Amino acid sequence: MSSEQHLDVIFEADRKLRSAEAALMKDEPKRLSKVLGAAVDAAKSLKDRAEIELRLSRLADLCAQVPTSEMADALLRILDDENPNVRVQAAEALVDVAYERYADVARAVERALERGDAGPAMRELPWVIAEVAEPSAGILIRRFLEHREAEVVGSGIEALASLGDPSSVPALTKLKNDVREVTIDDGDEELTATLGELASEAIKALEE
Repeated sequence: MSSEQHLDVIFEADRKLRSAEAALMKDEPKRLSKVLGAAVDAAKSLKDRAEIELRLSRLADLCAQVPTSEMADALLRILDDENPNVRVQAAEALVDVAYERYADVARAVERALERGDAGPAMRELPWVIAEVAEPSAGILIRRFLEHREAEVVGSGIEALASLGDPSSVPALTKLKNDVREVTIDDGDEELTATLGELASEAIKALEE
């Protein structure tokens, strides 16, 4: 097959994909949310990492288009994947949903906190909330400071600093003597700091 023929195959596949997606989205939202939620769980149970990434990345986009509260929970499950590319897709989808239906995302986050969820999603969520920056964002992010995992607490601290909400200072002050260590991505390298050090830096930034 020539390069031109391969290109024609790609164009045809794109046409079929758009047509199939448009047909899928005509289904009733509640039923569609069940189908997509089940597809997320099925994808996460696969053994082939390439297939998992392919399916979850596509499902993140599809879930974001269905206006039901269940889809926010499904996106949190996708966000909990170990693959960074999948998490980027899920985080971007959650931000898009939160701009339109913040209450759905906030309630899904609250449910995750109440369950005591841990893992990649809980480290990403403070940043998702901070990016949307609703008036109640600081209140929700501060709940991550009580998480049992140091890395989740660290994400919460950094997200509060980026949010720039001085009302978070009292909550951060409680962590100033916390000696648990976390890894920080400083762009070109990874650094280690205690939660107390992170909290002190955040307080300094918020009080300036």
